[in-house]
Amino acid sequence: MKIQWFPGHMTKALREMEQNIRLVDLVIYVLDARAPFSCLNPVFTEVIGDKPIIYVLNKTDLADKDETKKWMQYFTSKNSLSVPLVSTMTNASKAVVSAMEKLLAPKLERNLQKGITMPLRAMVIGVPNCGKSTLINNLCGKYKAITGDRPSVTRATQWVKIAGNIEVLDTPGTLWPAFDNDEIAHNLAYINAIKDDVVDVAELSLDFIAKMLEINKPAFLERYNLEFDAELRPVDYLTQICENRKFFIKGGELDYERGARAVLDDFRKGRLGEITLDKCPK
Repeated sequence: MKIQWFPGHMTKALREMEQNIRLVDLVIYVLDARAPFSCLNPVFTEVIGDKPIIYVLNKTDLADKDETKKWMQYFTSKNSLSVPLVSTMTNASKAVVSAMEKLLAPKLERNLQKGITMPLRAMVIGVPNCGKSTLINNLCGKYKAITGDRPSVTRATQWVKIAGNIEVLDTPGTLWPAFDNDEIAHNLAYINAIKDDVVDVAELSLDFIAKMLEINKPAFLERYNLEFDAELRPVDYLTQICENRKFFIKGGELDYERGARAVLDDFRKGRLGEITLDKCPK
């Protein structure tokens, strides 16, 4: 299944990022820890330029812990740091503030020597539904940024002052105009960075079932009390799930869409265990 989704407000968002990047000292790049590589927007590379980056691997409670450690090492370099996070946990974002202060220590020292008290400024970027606004609310301890468990809740940029001498710029979740890699597009749909409304949910669930049988077969089979059979296709497993859960529509036919949404929701809510869709390169 081919997936494309780039609503008009994302073009505006990218334009505003390009205009505002000169105002910030660093970039907080929020990634969903279940699909870190898929969450890397190639358009952001040009926008960021040589700004220092803090890669926040969010939703680590839903991801494979060993893979998260590998991705943290992957994203840490001379000009970048990585922070594992569950942004819904109280005070979890303190690690992000510490990383900001570490990356900007030379600038802070220069400002101190010159008696300058300008605020540190960061731009928060990421794909839709990766948890940017939740992170900002965690940083400031108040609900200043609009949040929601669905993509494209934030539609405009907004500056938010957080503890101390720090300001962050929240930006809308932004994808890129065209997906050259179908696997990346699918991973983004699985984690709900792409709206279910713009895809065939039933077909998407079949692709997801195939992926689960590849990367975490035991967890999938256990969740739905299924037996593995190499002869079965993803649709056969979805049929069994619908039958076991008695998902029927009028007339006694199986409700495949309800079954499909149940499978995707189980993954998104962590009911299939800790899963990372993108394996870190060695």
